[in-house]
Amino acid sequence: MRFEILTLFPEVVTCVLESSIIGRASQNGYISVGAHNIRDYTLDKHKKTDDTPYGGGKGMLMSTQPIVDCYEDVSKKLPNGKTKTIYASPRGRVFNHEIAKELAEYDNIIILCGHYEGIDQRVIDEIVDEEISIGDYVLTGGEIPACIIVDAVARLVPGVLSDKECYEKESIASGLLEYPQYTRPRSFRGKEVPEVLLSGHHENIDKWRLENSLELTKERRPDLYEKYIREHPIKEKKKK
Repeated sequence: MRFEILTLFPEVVTCVLESSIIGRASQNGYISVGAHNIRDYTLDKHKKTDDTPYGGGKGMLMSTQPIVDCYEDVSKKLPNGKTKTIYASPRGRVFNHEIAKELAEYDNIIILCGHYEGIDQRVIDEIVDEEISIGDYVLTGGEIPACIIVDAVARLVPGVLSDKECYEKESIASGLLEYPQYTRPRSFRGKEVPEVLLSGHHENIDKWRLENSLELTKERRPDLYEKYIREHPIKEKKKK
């Protein structure tokens, strides 16, 4: 799977995505991540990529020509397959695990990172398939949202994580918040690991984990809890 990020600050993207699990996945060929500097495509001798907005207002808008030229150059080098172009924008659909699963079905994802006051609407009309937001707040640029989208989608690509269970039975992906986890030492400052986790009785351990996931989700994310109970009425009965 290929991710191509169009940005004015490729160093921000590469700093994050060349590290840890995503960096290793790229090195091992499970995914490919490219960061392309929009500024390299401007025809302005001063390498300018923005201008004042028509109608007035504070700030600057990213111009059409450098973005579209960058996009077209990147697009023509992509291998065949399903491609989606995303603009990281606070006006978009709010990103979640279900959207990550949708995007994981594509072969190529292009993410456009805005900056300043945003980009000329004609760019969105011309090249963008969907705007996606990572939450109800505004950032200084689209690079961090792009990294979040790549990370969440890439970990669903076969081979990136060691086992499907790594992403199917965790917080949100399972439909519930994750249960508490413990490792050595068995006792720390008077706090003990729950006895059931030391029992080796897998059925009881699974039951304890489910009960704790339900309790945490009900307390902290009642919206997820209600959805889970609607979809798993039998499990809720067993809990009672």
